[in-house]
Amino acid sequence: MDMFDFIIVGAGSAGCVLANRLSEDGRHSVLLVEAGGSNRNPVFTIPLLAGVAYWHKASNWNYVTTPQPGLDGRAIKWPRGKVLGGSSTINGMMYMRGNAADYDQWAQGGCTGWSYADVLPYFRRSEDNPERPDDPFHGQGGPLRVEKAKGQNPLYDAFLAAGIGEGAHPNADFNGVEQEGLGLYDFNIRHGRRESSATAFLTPALNRPNLTIWSETPVSRIIITEGRATGLELARWGQRQFVHARREIILSGGAINTPHLLQLSGIGPAALLANAGITPLIDMPGVGANLQDHLGVYLTYECTDPVTLYGLMRPDRAVTAVARAFLFGKGPATAVPLESGGFLKTRPDLDIPDIHITFVPGLSLDTTQKGQGRHGYIINFYQLRPDSRGAVTLTSSDPATPPRIDPNYLSTETDKRCMRDGVRLARRIGENPALLRYKKTEISPKPADLVSDAAIDAWVRQGANTIFHPVGTARMGSDPGSVVDPELRVRGVRGLRLADASVMPTVIGGNTSAPTMMIGEKAADMILGRPPLPRHGG
Repeated sequence: MDMFDFIIVGAGSAGCVLANRLSEDGRHSVLLVEAGGSNRNPVFTIPLLAGVAYWHKASNWNYVTTPQPGLDGRAIKWPRGKVLGGSSTINGMMYMRGNAADYDQWAQGGCTGWSYADVLPYFRRSEDNPERPDDPFHGQGGPLRVEKAKGQNPLYDAFLAAGIGEGAHPNADFNGVEQEGLGLYDFNIRHGRRESSATAFLTPALNRPNLTIWSETPVSRIIITEGRATGLELARWGQRQFVHARREIILSGGAINTPHLLQLSGIGPAALLANAGITPLIDMPGVGANLQDHLGVYLTYECTDPVTLYGLMRPDRAVTAVARAFLFGKGPATAVPLESGGFLKTRPDLDIPDIHITFVPGLSLDTTQKGQGRHGYIINFYQLRPDSRGAVTLTSSDPATPPRIDPNYLSTETDKRCMRDGVRLARRIGENPALLRYKKTEISPKPADLVSDAAIDAWVRQGANTIFHPVGTARMGSDPGSVVDPELRVRGVRGLRLADASVMPTVIGGNTSAPTMMIGEKAADMILGRPPLPRHGG
């Protein structure tokens, strides 16, 4: 019988961190189970190919939402990484922690130990940021490489100047003293190549004798015996198999797969489980609820000058750029084409920014000339803290049947207002003289799309899309309705914790990859019984 001290389900942003930290002292046997396969495909290495990696079917769960009333009935594709490294292997590599106020809100809401002062030391422990030595907000020598964008395309400078011309201020570090402002982003790129949770945390641990990795191994259910999680039922080499844990099982499958596995195992809303033919073991309505995601829109312009991705994507140039990046870690393919942007307030009365705005020197993140179509650029933004809440619910007792995903986009008036205000702000930046000199035509929205609130709302409904940041479906808290407590222990089940984006009570005001790795770092200390790292400033 296969027996390990700790079993981690999901080799994603948090799971790879846990595999490293739980196995590093050699005292504990650790099994990491991942449904996906290897991350060695060159597509996962070259930063410019992030737009290809997002949609690479073989390494993707290929989820699709239910038709969304708030988006004119459109069903939205939700790519999630099914590969070592999870979504950190297919994402845009932007290193963003969110606003300090996000974590302070968690703590004030009952998540003791999760304020910004509590979590910052864990961000710093992970980080290797040689460009910011002796900075109290950053770390050096950690596993996760962080490098600042070079921003060499002239359109980046034009965008920043336009935003500052419309009242924004420059910001050299969105992960430092304050988040608001415009500037160049930090990325998880190491010497011209993608840095994922797998390359940063898992690769250095591969040769440890106490760490076992089973890839291409989907998990069917958690085995619960007398109120304790004791093992897993899974499919290995196509055969049903059981594996057991002496100490703990940690789910790190993400905001979709973690609640789905809990529900398949009898933990969730009792009526839902019974209707699917699953015997309810613990009636927990919060499992799968509280789903949140960032929703964004794209203002597109045709460009007067041949300085966009369209020129780089000429076949001979593209092949040369990709080869240089793969062989030498140099050239234009070593950057993600979304290097400038920042965090802005759509209204002056707000305490913190409510939108994240980014500039793309191309008409798509699709890295083909066909995908670009012509020389152009994008101003993209998304609402940072939506009020809309959705759910992830299983529809069958068959683990291979995808769950129902309903993010319930734009279901509140405050969300609609933020998107409306964001469109107006982004367009003012697009029409500022610093950027206007590059504008040939306005592709979308057209002036007719902006004549009224109703017209803007209609344009948003027709084109808004996910920014790939689902969270919250097994939220942490101190109240009885929360799924896990502040130690990430599942209520009512011993020996079972969650450590991924599903535990976030509210979505972070920014990208979710780095915060999810931080959750993995902090969870490792909790699991091993270590005292938390000293609070920042205290």
